[in-house]
Amino acid sequence: MSGAPFDVARVRADFPILHQEVRGRPLVYLDSAATTQKPQAVIDALVRYYTQDNANVHRGVHALSERSTKAYEGARERVRRFINARDTKEIIFVRGCTEAINLVAQSYGRSKVGPGDEVLITAMEHHSNIVPWQMLCQQVGATLKMLPVDERGDLRLEQLEANLTERTRLLAVTHVSNALGTVNPVRDIIKRAHAKGVPVLVDGAQALAHFRVDVQDLDCDFYAFSGHKMFGPTGIGVLYGKASVLESMPPWQGGGDMILTVTMEKTVYNRLPYRFEAGTPDISGAVGLAAAMDYLDAVGMDAISAHDQGLLEYGTRALEGVPGLKLFSRARERSGVLSFLMEDVHAHDVGTILDREGVAIRAGHHCAQPLLSCFGVAATVRASLAMYNTREDIDALVRGLHKVREMFA
Repeated sequence: MSGAPFDVARVRADFPILHQEVRGRPLVYLDSAATTQKPQAVIDALVRYYTQDNANVHRGVHALSERSTKAYEGARERVRRFINARDTKEIIFVRGCTEAINLVAQSYGRSKVGPGDEVLITAMEHHSNIVPWQMLCQQVGATLKMLPVDERGDLRLEQLEANLTERTRLLAVTHVSNALGTVNPVRDIIKRAHAKGVPVLVDGAQALAHFRVDVQDLDCDFYAFSGHKMFGPTGIGVLYGKASVLESMPPWQGGGDMILTVTMEKTVYNRLPYRFEAGTPDISGAVGLAAAMDYLDAVGMDAISAHDQGLLEYGTRALEGVPGLKLFSRARERSGVLSFLMEDVHAHDVGTILDREGVAIRAGHHCAQPLLSCFGVAATVRASLAMYNTREDIDALVRGLHKVREMFA
């Protein structure tokens, strides 16, 4: 498919879950920021692994173990190429973006952050990029600082330098806001942080389904993401880290495969990346993630980006035409998310009525309570888009919103 014009009907045909009815109506899935659906190619890769190759990795000398190890390490190489890391030792498999951030907080953070130091995050972070840093700061006596957002939902970058002090030990920032869809200029943010000697972790959970990410071009020190938000399986994620930074970090969890030798007196730890992969990994998840990356490249990331942006613009115009609707997604650069409220109607009521129409959206705080508090609300309705969505999906959403207005008039 790569290089061909984007054909959304052909893409939709690859996702079997979309071809069903919910509440007696065709499913309209607009909750991809929570989790994306899986193409048949990913499902087939998982079935093939479990029916042909299933065995533990790295330890066996029999044929199944050799094939399983080859598939698992092949997936690591596939991830390296997809995000353009320098070396496979910079690719650490974890359960998801949340675990990746916790790993950095408890390994890098515990070894580099001390009393009186500072960690800088932003007001638009997902809770998984807030709570681990709160926990770290409480553990070591450091201070957590927060860069604010403006009324449009953009970061107040004019305040960045003032918040990067001689005590700042790390900056953690989301690439794309899961609640607003704001795309942050992380390359520029990283450059400015590095000029002050501050390393940067980027939460990329919402980015990789929508556009290409090149970690060498960004020059980030860490990049974290989840498989299930980019059309791969649940339970698998990746922490990318610069090799020079990872080498300086102690292990986070102890157990099998992260060791070279163990005696009752001491343990000698394994080399990268295995030092951070204690225990039996999610082998099938890695295989499925590699298949998802193959699929994305086959469709073409440029074509996906163009489709997503066109759909976002169409959705923005359509929602602006709904009386009594307030749209919160107003940042200068956005991706994948339409966040809004209906006048005098609770977000959960909107979600319930839309569900009766077969439209799946998310209603709530989206694990971004500090961000929503900046706008004086406790919850929003979030319609989130992916490459399999169509203008007809947006039209179905708008029809459902008009029914909401009729019911609460």
